[in-house]
Amino acid sequence: MHRATLPLLALATLVLAGCSSPAAASPGSAPPPAITARATGTVVAAPDTATVVLGVETRDRSATAALTANSERAGAVIGVLQGAGVAPADIRTSQLTVYPTTAPETGRITGYQVSNQVTATLHDIAAAGALIDQAAAAAGDATRVQTIQFSIADESAARAEARADAVRRALAQARQLADAAGVGLGPVRSIVELAGEQPPMPYTADAARAQAAVPIQPGTQELAVTVEVVHDIA
Repeated sequence: MHRATLPLLALATLVLAGCSSPAAASPGSAPPPAITARATGTVVAAPDTATVVLGVETRDRSATAALTANSERAGAVIGVLQGAGVAPADIRTSQLTVYPTTAPETGRITGYQVSNQVTATLHDIAAAGALIDQAAAAAGDATRVQTIQFSIADESAARAEARADAVRRALAQARQLADAAGVGLGPVRSIVELAGEQPPMPYTADAARAQAAVPIQPGTQELAVTVEVVHDIA
């Protein structure tokens, strides 16, 4: 009777050992069972940077005259920005177009329109409204405030906090899954941060065309980080 039992016990021991040791799996075999948890950590922070796109539009019967007038007014806008302390590296021409205007009845060219977009990065949000007013006044009716976007210049601290929050949530979720399945939670096999893009906060400011005071309210911005944690099953 003992002779029949011993081989069975030996066989059971070998099978359990093979299941509990990932290194014992043969090449090409299925990976050992695991618990995978995915969680997102979030942090709310106040933006400290505004990126504004200022457009200047001019028209004239000749392309040269329209371009000359546009250059003068765009130069005035840039002069206001630089005079307010905006660094040259934070000012760039993001778009310049010259195209003909036509008569709707005949389709003949009646003149030319020039559009010049200047993108400025402002690090003083509190002063951004007044600066936009000044830039609009410098170019007059040709000014177009296209968009304003708010962002955080250095997200490293806030993103680290969101990352830590995501890992804590994923670990708690893994423990809940293990308890619900009635298995033990083994060591962490891997932690991966999933790629994601944090969009800037858009803000339309068409009211600036009337050269009224521009109120700037950046509000808050939510940073999110998602991680995936894989545990072995003990």
